[in-house]
Amino acid sequence: MPKRVDHAERRTEIAEALVRVAGRRGLHAVTMRDVAAEAGVSLRLVQYYFQTKEKLLFFGLELLAQRFGERVSARVRAAGENPGPRAMVEALLMAALPADDESRTFHHLYTSYAVLAVNDPALAAQPFIKNPEAAEDTLTELLRQAQEAALLEPGVDARSEAAGLLAMSAGLGTSILVGQRSPESATEVLDHRLNRVFRTSEGP
Repeated sequence: MPKRVDHAERRTEIAEALVRVAGRRGLHAVTMRDVAAEAGVSLRLVQYYFQTKEKLLFFGLELLAQRFGERVSARVRAAGENPGPRAMVEALLMAALPADDESRTFHHLYTSYAVLAVNDPALAAQPFIKNPEAAEDTLTELLRQAQEAALLEPGVDARSEAAGLLAMSAGLGTSILVGQRSPESATEVLDHRLNRVFRTSEGP
């Protein structure tokens, strides 16, 4: 009997090929033919599953978002049982810094997508991820939990601080990509900011 094709698995394999080749060449330079060659399949098969490059990009970005969530979860688990709001905040922010090959590719491709969307109506018409406010909402909730437990400095606005921390993390990530800052230096900057947001153990 012929082997049954797992279509979800095949789509994921093609998307992973997109991520690999885009990580090497840049998202703007990748064609569906390049992705087909990387995946070891025909161009027609890539077109069968995704029809257009835009659809392939969207699926690839969803895959990256899923893996980002997995990276955050792994960092939270590494922090031990009941890590607390600060450890959760650190896990979310630090996971986005391009400190290894996987996170560099993640940051590179998400930044490239944003740049391409500026001049591409088809890309701009689509959400950056399914819920663009998801990370900000999550971070805001963590800060509010910390606030309720009297773990934050007085006067911190959870929503504004969440937006600022995410913007800082994204900017630091870009500075690492272009060689202006090391991952260690970026981590120190984020840690310094968190020290100004969270109370120290000796605080009132």
